[in-house]
Amino acid sequence: MRAYRAYLTMAACCLVLIAMAVAAIAGDKTPDQKKGEKKMTVAEGKTIGIEYTLTLDDKQVVDTNVGGQPLTYVQGSHQIIPGLEKALEGMTVGDTKKVTIEPDQAYGQVIKEAIIEVDKDQMPEELWKVGAQVQAQGNDGRILRGKVVELKEKTAVVDFNHPLAGKTLHFDVKVLSIQ
Repeated sequence: MRAYRAYLTMAACCLVLIAMAVAAIAGDKTPDQKKGEKKMTVAEGKTIGIEYTLTLDDKQVVDTNVGGQPLTYVQGSHQIIPGLEKALEGMTVGDTKKVTIEPDQAYGQVIKEAIIEVDKDQMPEELWKVGAQVQAQGNDGRILRGKVVELKEKTAVVDFNHPLAGKTLHFDVKVLSIQ
């Protein structure tokens, strides 16, 4: 009887070791992965779905899609800012990361020439207030969006820089899907 119990104990230990070896060989496969197939990673040409929260240096939340629809983009197609796209490269579904992106890899530095004075009489009166959103057409025909940042006696100072230009961005990001 003792020999039989020792045999069962040894058999149970072998099963545990076999299970551990199989798990180590298999890696962290998702349930739909086939044997020998590697985990899909964020790579050029793949359609990626992410969840993110964007904050500034002062911890102010600028944007988030947590609890909402994922942000979907094609890696390598320049649909998102370069610094974030680069930081996501190689991640797999379920991976999370905190990423800090300097202005040059985000929306660029503030361009002083994009802050202009406009005669008030060239603008509708309802836009004569700080914070008003304005649109103008550039020389190339593109629509430019700006914000009134200062009012003077006869002019309004309008900033056509992106609102996040010159800012360091902090992302908490999670990869939700890769196709």
